[in-house]
Amino acid sequence: MKILLVNPNRTQAVTDAVLAAGWTAARPGTSLVAVTGRSGPLVIGSRAENAIAQREVLELAAAHGADADAIVLGVSLDTALWACRELFTVPVIGMTEAGLLMAATVGTRIGVLTLGRAMVPLYEELAAAYGMAARVAAVDAVDIMPAQALAQPHAVREALCAAIARMRERRGVDVVLLAGAALASMAADAQAASPVPVLDGVACAVALAQARVDLRLPPSTLGADAPLSGRDVTGVSPALAARFKDSSRSSS
Repeated sequence: MKILLVNPNRTQAVTDAVLAAGWTAARPGTSLVAVTGRSGPLVIGSRAENAIAQREVLELAAAHGADADAIVLGVSLDTALWACRELFTVPVIGMTEAGLLMAATVGTRIGVLTLGRAMVPLYEELAAAYGMAARVAAVDAVDIMPAQALAQPHAVREALCAAIARMRERRGVDVVLLAGAALASMAADAQAASPVPVLDGVACAVALAQARVDLRLPPSTLGADAPLSGRDVTGVSPALAARFKDSSRSSS
């Protein structure tokens, strides 16, 4: 089984962290391939940057996903998730979507923890879009930028643990999802000092992608997820343009 991990951020260190997190959930026989954004934001940290990154997600998926059995979005805003599902018949899994779904099986009051307070409303909106707002008891952030998180993991671990304890005390959370591709692979360190389970969205997404492939569920052919056909799009790569013309073809 081949799973493509797509990181539209232009930061290779983020891709490396995403790939490392993915391997913690990969089974024997699963191959992971991770790709990094070539244009757009260095690290997504706003709605505007997320909007720009959507096209890069589609371009990367079209360029590298032809033989993938599943695609995992290694970007915590699940950038272009629904658009990818229009263009691919294989499972496409968002890391935060998967993390929230997994967290719902672990606890009753979910906490979401990210980097930078400006991102808090975006994750609240994302949880609501997934119909998970009632299960998310708190969304909080540590005031550390992604570059710092990658360069100073020990400092980030302390900040994460303090924030988890705060959410536990003030909002009664009983499971925490780390939301941020730059936080990938940090769940195990945070777990060592956390009183509640700490989940990594990438690991959850890889686990869910494997399960989806194993179940052999057919793709939806109705409604918003119906395959596209006959769409004429210019100014994009030939691989992406072909997806708009016929997204119903097999990708494996």
